[in-house]
Amino acid sequence: MIHSGAVQGVDGLSVMVEVDLARGLPMFTTVGLPDGSVRESKERVKAAIKNCGYDFPAKRITVNLAPADIKKGGAGFDLPIALGILTASGLFAADKLEHYCVLGELSLDGAVRPVPGVLPVALNARERGLKGILVPTANRLEAAVVGGIEVIAIDSLHQAVEFLAGKIECIPIVLEQSDLLVSNAFYDVDFQEVKGQEHVKRALEIAASGGHNVLLKGPPGAGKTMLARRLATILPDMSFEEALETTKIYSIVGKINADTPLIARRPFRAPHHTISDAGLIGGGQNPRPGEVSLAHNGVLFLDELPEFKKHVLEVLRQPLEAGDVSIARANQTLQFPARFVLVVASNPCPCGYYGDDKKECNCSPQQIQRYTGKVSGPLLDRIDLHLEVGAVPFKEINDERQGESSARIKERVDATRKVQEGRYRENKKIYCNAQMGPGEIAHYCKLDDPCIRLLERSVERLGLSARGYHRILKIARTIADMDGKQELELSHVAEAVQYRRNG
Repeated sequence: MIHSGAVQGVDGLSVMVEVDLARGLPMFTTVGLPDGSVRESKERVKAAIKNCGYDFPAKRITVNLAPADIKKGGAGFDLPIALGILTASGLFAADKLEHYCVLGELSLDGAVRPVPGVLPVALNARERGLKGILVPTANRLEAAVVGGIEVIAIDSLHQAVEFLAGKIECIPIVLEQSDLLVSNAFYDVDFQEVKGQEHVKRALEIAASGGHNVLLKGPPGAGKTMLARRLATILPDMSFEEALETTKIYSIVGKINADTPLIARRPFRAPHHTISDAGLIGGGQNPRPGEVSLAHNGVLFLDELPEFKKHVLEVLRQPLEAGDVSIARANQTLQFPARFVLVVASNPCPCGYYGDDKKECNCSPQQIQRYTGKVSGPLLDRIDLHLEVGAVPFKEINDERQGESSARIKERVDATRKVQEGRYRENKKIYCNAQMGPGEIAHYCKLDDPCIRLLERSVERLGLSARGYHRILKIARTIADMDGKQELELSHVAEAVQYRRNG
């Protein structure tokens, strides 16, 4: 019996590989709800064993993957199945094998290839109290991120057999977690490259300080994408727990770089508008994380928002409210984390120049209405900051002076987030102002009479919903935190209201 593992949702699943050799006609059977890739492993395993110089037993071979009621997929069971067959045939004792989890795909010549999902499996192996884990060499750093468990890098089936038989020693891979966070937390873009757009930069600083969602509306070439790409650079540094959460998701979909085993910078995901709902939210026959989960702890950017299919956009409602995604199937329900800052960009009309004072718009009122109507009101209502991004004047474009750097802006964002950390210390579900519920809003967003009168007029004139009203209060709370104020003042509420005027 060999310890192995699989992935269920974003967590590791303990799988025991049992091998039985019996007399009878030579046959190789795999049971335990294996998918096609697991059933095909018998051909890879057989060729790998023979090409490594071992005798493949001419017996009735039965491989069971327990627990038998959960479907299992992937080629990561090749190596444990091969080791199980060689152990059952008496090639080496299984004493050492009992203390290790084994994972890896075999090539026909016996080489061990990398597999996705190593990080959650390694975490699961540590939780099970195993001594170590055998992984493909290409996955060694990814598994070593976990810490507290021996990580043995394996190049070939022959090396695995020699190590488990006690004929060779393999030095465990060790990584310093704090060094990984520092060395991998870099960005190749900076806010100082953005010319002009000071009011938008101010709004994006508010968004980063409070975790608020943003809508950027303006003509082509105004810098919407450029601004959105730099939002992640001013978000607070990721903690090790956040980095581990995000890296687990990327590990499952096989997007971990062998040289960068820990994702220590905030993700920025910008899917194309042709994406399907399963691609955005996650799913499929064997459910996998979608773009909203790949943006977990980072930024999800949807450019040309009205070009996305309407039913695709509507699936965003759950993650925006709950911070996760539930994928239901007949035999299981999986949850994928999806806590992100949403930034969406849109032109004001199909040609992009409606309301522009330099270029004439050629769109009819019907075309403009049809274009803007592609995005539903309930979705727009869930976006906190609605910003007009105008074209940058030539004088500002040609200005040689650089804008304020991301590092300077981030210092202020970090200070504001520390205020919120202290405020919500007792509530483990809230990390920033954008996540406040009605109870927290009532407690932390108390208003004096001038603020109440201003909000009353704003709600009536702008036709805001209750959700819109609460989002104004959340933005005002963030602005007050940036200003170092305990109580909301009229200036904070007035600035918050202007960010909803275009909504």
